[in-house]
Amino acid sequence: MSTLSPTGTEAAAPEVRAGRLDAAQYQSHFGDAAPRYSRTQALVEAERCLYCHDAPCATACPTGIDVPSFIRRIAEDNVRGAAKTILESNPLGGTCARVCPTELLCEQVCVRVAQQGKPVEIGRLQRYATDAVMDKPVSTLFTRAASTGKRIAVIGAGPAGMACAFGLARLGHDVVLHDARHKGGGLNEYGLASYKTAGGFAQRELDWLLGIGGITLRCDWRLESAAQLQALRGEFDAVYLAIGLGRTEPLKLPGEDLPGVRDAVDFIAELLQTADKSTLPIGRRIVVIGGGMTAVDAAVQSKLLGAEEVHMVYRRGPETMGASAAEQDWAQTNGVTIHHWLAPEAFEGEAGRLMAVRFARQHLQDGQLVADGTHELFAADMVFRAVGQKLDARLLEGLGLTLQAGRIVADDDGLTGVDRLWVGGDCRFGGRDLTVEAVEDGKRAAQSIHATLTGSGRH
Repeated sequence: MSTLSPTGTEAAAPEVRAGRLDAAQYQSHFGDAAPRYSRTQALVEAERCLYCHDAPCATACPTGIDVPSFIRRIAEDNVRGAAKTILESNPLGGTCARVCPTELLCEQVCVRVAQQGKPVEIGRLQRYATDAVMDKPVSTLFTRAASTGKRIAVIGAGPAGMACAFGLARLGHDVVLHDARHKGGGLNEYGLASYKTAGGFAQRELDWLLGIGGITLRCDWRLESAAQLQALRGEFDAVYLAIGLGRTEPLKLPGEDLPGVRDAVDFIAELLQTADKSTLPIGRRIVVIGGGMTAVDAAVQSKLLGAEEVHMVYRRGPETMGASAAEQDWAQTNGVTIHHWLAPEAFEGEAGRLMAVRFARQHLQDGQLVADGTHELFAADMVFRAVGQKLDARLLEGLGLTLQAGRIVADDDGLTGVDRLWVGGDCRFGGRDLTVEAVEDGKRAAQSIHATLTGSGRH
């Protein structure tokens, strides 16, 4: 652990630069972390499934995928049938196969764990099936119903917004999918580690979904006021709000404005949108503040860019970290050192340049975090804040929405109590901020909106 004085010889070494690795290393480091199964591998793994009745894996899936059914189809070499089973329940099944913490969901309850000590690799089988149809038109699996003449505005083209738009379009509605970024995809495009969705998969999946027809993607459109949202409610038959948590709160610590102190989400987005990773500057010593999956993605990718020393620092113990055990193991496997019970106090610099981060060691006392009076100093060329994001509530003033813990209160279908306004994804109160849960939010909202607009009842 680097605890050198920021004025020490090593700490003063110059060190934020691009091109730390050779071309082959960049290609290797940012390729697919878990390549798709071959046909033989998939068939062998599918044969391990017991095709349980009332399978716990299906119950554990937030989108309710019939896991035994799709795996049986793979075992029968019916990949198209397997993909349809998956995508009927989860239209973003390709991304979820890559990024879902399956070790905490379906695979954790697989009966093969008790019998063999190892679950069926459901996530990898799901990817095998969904990848096989991504180069074929969506119409080979799904068709669009006759037009209803209804128009819905979906704000936010992330997982929840895309799932909602796709569901509505299939039911015959016309959807305008708005997004503030230059591309659609939300966190799938801008917020995931590039080795999880290598090969531009997020855009491939989005394009595939848009192929259903009836969806107009309007990018570079930013929601900036409640009045703007009210105008949409007047223009469209319904509005689905899936804007995520786009506001990153500063730590409000001394030295936070020093060059080199960055938000992890911005770093990840920049990395994802940069084709030539050799052009991205990175420091020799990196400190990532936070304990969630964003922190892991920032820390691991710093190491993959050529950082020599990467520390991930969390203010509580390992049991409350947002990153799963598998994600933490992945970080450590890639050379990241994880520290606990340290709260950031200040960013220290010299001559206007970041040199170190000072942390206060703390512990729990009567359920409260208490500093013990000792400190740790980490030499750092760059620091990434991965301490979570918040909803910008100013966008919602005067709409009659209820907020709890900084998120919008709505029922499981996204109904808010405000006429013709639904919400879902990370901005809705409840859930675990998982991609798969955002997809389920969008899917349920689409059915609810359809039932409301047509008087047809829930499907």
